[in-house]
Amino acid sequence: MTAAPLHVAVLMGGWSSERDVSLMSGGGIADALESLGHRVTRIDMGRDVAARLAAAAPDVVFNALHGCPGEDGSVQGLLDLMGLRYTHSGMATSVIAIDKQLTKNALVPHGIRMPAGLLVASESLYAADPLPRPYVLKPVNEGSSVGVAIVTEGSGHANPIARDADGPWRRFETLLAEPFIRGRELTVAVLGDRALAVTELKPKSGFYDYDSKYTDGLTVHVCPAQIPAVIAESAMAMALKAHHVLGCRGASRSDFRWDDEQGEAGLYLLEVNTQPGMTPLSLVPEQARHVGMSYPQLVQRIVDEALA
Repeated sequence: MTAAPLHVAVLMGGWSSERDVSLMSGGGIADALESLGHRVTRIDMGRDVAARLAAAAPDVVFNALHGCPGEDGSVQGLLDLMGLRYTHSGMATSVIAIDKQLTKNALVPHGIRMPAGLLVASESLYAADPLPRPYVLKPVNEGSSVGVAIVTEGSGHANPIARDADGPWRRFETLLAEPFIRGRELTVAVLGDRALAVTELKPKSGFYDYDSKYTDGLTVHVCPAQIPAVIAESAMAMALKAHHVLGCRGASRSDFRWDDEQGEAGLYLLEVNTQPGMTPLSLVPEQARHVGMSYPQLVQRIVDEALA
C-alpha cells in the first residue's frame, strides 16, 4: 500500500470494439481502489477526455482501456503531454505492441520464436490464398481475437475466399497472414520483473475467440497448465523477455501456441498485450491469485509501479 490514499482516475470504456470489456475491467479496478481507501474518479472516455482529466487533476491515471485509442499510444501520448502519471506501458511501447508486425520486428531479432507472417491486402484474398492452408488471418492492430479467421480446406470460405464469405477481409483493408500452429493455447502474465504462471486455455468451441474469452463457461482455464516443466519455463522466460525488450510497464500478457508434437521447438509467441483484461474472467488476476496476490493487491501493485 502506498503511504497515503491517492486520487485515481480510472479511464475505461471508450469507443473501441472492446468497450464492454474495458467497462468491466474499469469497474472492478475502481471498486478495488475504493476498497483500499483511495478516492476514485471513473471516466468513460469520450472526445472530451482531456478536459475531464484536467478537471479531475488525479495523482495517477489507471488506464483500463482496451483497443484503440487507449492501447495504441494515442492516450499515452495525451497523458504524457498533460504531465499525468499513468499505469501500464508508455507511448512508444504501446505503438509497437498493438501492431502485430511491429512486435515481430522487435522481438524476433532477440531470439523470441514467433510465427512467420506477411501483410496482405484483403482484396488479394479473393484471387488466391497468401499461404498454404490452414492459415490464420487477423487484423494487425486489434486485440481480444477480434476479427481472427482460421482458413482451412473445410472452413466454408471457398477456395480462394469468396467475396460474400463472412470474415475480417470484409472489415479490414489489410490483414496479417500466418501459418496455423496446431496444438495448445497458453498464456503468461508478467507483472514488473516477474512472470506469474502459465495458463492453458481450453475453449469449448475449439477456438479462443472474443466470446470464448469473455463469456462465463465457454473456456476452461487450467492454471497452472499441465505441461512439461521445460515448456512452462520456456514460455515464462519468453514472456518476461518480451516484456523487457518492448519496454512494458505494469502488467502484460503474452499469448502462445504450443505444438506439443514438436516439443520446445513448437512453442511460439503470438502477441503481447500491454493492457490485459482485469475482468472476473481475465487471466492476469487469475494468475495473480495463483501466486498469492488478491485482486486489490494486484491493482495496488500496478498503481505503485506507475508512481515509481
